[in-house]
Amino acid sequence: MAKTGKIFRVAGPVVVAELEAGMYDVCKVGKERLLGEVIQINGNHCTIQVYEDTTGIKPGEGVENTEQPLVVELGPGLLSSIYDGIQRPLQVLRNITGDFITRGATAPGIDRKRKWDFKAAVKPGAAVKGGDVLGTVRESETIMHKILVPPSVSGKVTSIADGSHTVTDTIGRLDNGTELRMMQLWPVRKPRPVKEKRLPDVPLITGQRIFDSLFPLAKGGVAAIPGPFGSGKTVAQQSLAKWCDADIIVYVGCGERGNEMTEVLTEFPELIDPKTGKPLMQRTILIANTSNMPVAAREASVYTGITMAEYYRDMGYSVALMADSTSRWAEAMREISSRLEEMPGEEGYPAYLSTRLSEFYERAGRVTTLSGTEGSVSVIGAVSPPGGDFSEPVTQNTLRVVKTFWALDAKLSQRRHFPSINWLTSYSLYFEPLAGWYEENVAPDWVEHVSRARFILQEEDKLLEIVQLVGSDALPEREQVTLLVARMFREFLLQQNAFHPVDTYSELKKTYLIMKTILHFADLAKIALDSGMRAQRVVAIKAKDRIAEVKFEKDYEKLLGDINKDLEKEFSGLK
Repeated sequence: MAKTGKIFRVAGPVVVAELEAGMYDVCKVGKERLLGEVIQINGNHCTIQVYEDTTGIKPGEGVENTEQPLVVELGPGLLSSIYDGIQRPLQVLRNITGDFITRGATAPGIDRKRKWDFKAAVKPGAAVKGGDVLGTVRESETIMHKILVPPSVSGKVTSIADGSHTVTDTIGRLDNGTELRMMQLWPVRKPRPVKEKRLPDVPLITGQRIFDSLFPLAKGGVAAIPGPFGSGKTVAQQSLAKWCDADIIVYVGCGERGNEMTEVLTEFPELIDPKTGKPLMQRTILIANTSNMPVAAREASVYTGITMAEYYRDMGYSVALMADSTSRWAEAMREISSRLEEMPGEEGYPAYLSTRLSEFYERAGRVTTLSGTEGSVSVIGAVSPPGGDFSEPVTQNTLRVVKTFWALDAKLSQRRHFPSINWLTSYSLYFEPLAGWYEENVAPDWVEHVSRARFILQEEDKLLEIVQLVGSDALPEREQVTLLVARMFREFLLQQNAFHPVDTYSELKKTYLIMKTILHFADLAKIALDSGMRAQRVVAIKAKDRIAEVKFEKDYEKLLGDINKDLEKEFSGLK
């Protein structure tokens, strides 16, 4: 029997009720039965954060406690879906209420009527435990959905059979009386258990040259993309979602502007997966929680997204979660904290900001699942510091827990250099753990080439300070060539056109060969200078400019081979 109470006070999205409840119990508030979650208990008064607009709700209205935490429904049907922050399917709600969703409108997260063809992987008499695979369902053309035993369940299978079932049908039973279904519920704030975490020594290949070469991210790793307004955060995350080599994409639009989220919602369903030729949405879940939606649901949206990601990880898939942006999530926490009259921390954010950020990012990882397979959740969180100030609390607390930092630079975006990642302030702590993989799978001298490229770009920064004072002609000839090579790295390697059909994705081999060709030119230039050649003649080499064409060519190996021959020919002709 559900416990009931009455509203005592209303303060924006926060409602105080006279109610018997536990922490994080989900309640139904007011006549419209709006969903909310208990976040504070003081005697017989419970503070509830409501996930919808509370306009019109008044003291005296009823509150019902479901005595359950906020849970998500996990099972076949998640892929290709578009949800809000508390897993209400927006496409279904639109059919019920029209373009503007009415308050209190709700629908199951997973379709209860749709039938799925279940194929059992175990037989009666088999002993199963949490995480074991009971059978499979073809969820989309590209993804086979594995039906798992819930983590806390174990026993011997007494009955199980192939067939066409809905997610709520009983597909089997255990000897202890437990009924097995294709759908399971899981509390969003509780991480799903794993057997062990693995070392991050396999890269998440993104197809973006600056990420794959200079600042790589490991599968199961965490990255932050901070940057001011207009610097290209959303386009960078969308490119990563389209092209990274994860099996499943979970995109959480947390508090972003409506026009940006609309772009995602209209563009993603039309994208073709480059690996399979099928629609990308067949392996994607979108969670849309725009800035004009209720602030409490924004706070819940990242937990909803990471729980879904963990579920597919437990099947043995590699999952990439894009959170855009964690700053809006932190702002939601700040607003709710102020309503609770909690002691504010730096810039008004709650004192537990760093703890919440750490707890969220800690749920990423490359793991051995309960069934013994390998799965991973990689988290890429965008940060939107006000005015591009990286010293503000959300950016600084994020930096403490992430190991890859892709710093966006407004000045680079103004110069139309995209992705506008600042190669001087960005870093990746995964570079060394991943070095062995790159040397084994791409080229033995990969690390050496990347290290040289980094050194040249850092040298350029030092030389540019001198150039601003005395001009480039006053530099020694060797430094003039260093500036030229650095410019080649910037324009030919680091710049990438997200909207060009070829340049939008660069495989590792292509990235490596471009890097190798630029360094080959640098080596030839050094030999030429050592033999007494003037820098002006080195700068005048025409073959080097053709490297720019490689970015837009599918048959890049032949072109780069020709360029290397032409470089050697031109340099030999200078002697």
